[in-house]
Amino acid sequence: MIDFLQIDTDILLWINGHNAPWADTLMWYISKSTTWIPLYALLVGLLWHRFGWRRTLFYLLAIGLAVGLSDFLSSGIIKPLVCRLRPTHEPAIQSLVHLVRGYTGGSYGFVSSHAANTIALAFLFCKCYPDRRIALLMTIYVVLNCYSRMYLGVHYPGDILGGLLVGLLVSYLIYVLVVRNMDRAKALLRRK
Repeated sequence: MIDFLQIDTDILLWINGHNAPWADTLMWYISKSTTWIPLYALLVGLLWHRFGWRRTLFYLLAIGLAVGLSDFLSSGIIKPLVCRLRPTHEPAIQSLVHLVRGYTGGSYGFVSSHAANTIALAFLFCKCYPDRRIALLMTIYVVLNCYSRMYLGVHYPGDILGGLLVGLLVSYLIYVLVVRNMDRAKALLRRK
């Protein structure tokens, strides 16, 4: 039988074990949400330039709802329910995890809020603003964030995959229930 928890641990330790001082600094900053403020400003600017302020505000509210709900589900419900210790808190491997700046995160890691939130933002933004270049940029944004969490040793790959799934599901629901219906309503009003 395949031991998925062992595979999860082995992959995490391999990623975390391939570290260097320059990468420690880089991954530390990639993992911080404030690092991405210029990207967020660019995204708002792109929406405003293409759609004007009213539609931009609507899209931003929808994206904010998706990110907020993803964060609430991952941190407020799933983590306390599952109680899977982060690698930095797991006694069996704690001493093997390379810490960056002493950062260990909270006690529980499943599912990753970073993964859930970044994919929710990226997916919904790409649905509101379909453009291949932006989709590539948002993919890089999600991959870097997710990788940084494993590099820092605060999430197993399974935590990341779980977070990605939560964020995708939430953002897809927001898209279907809110964004797509708003677009349909506008189209119907134009026909009249």
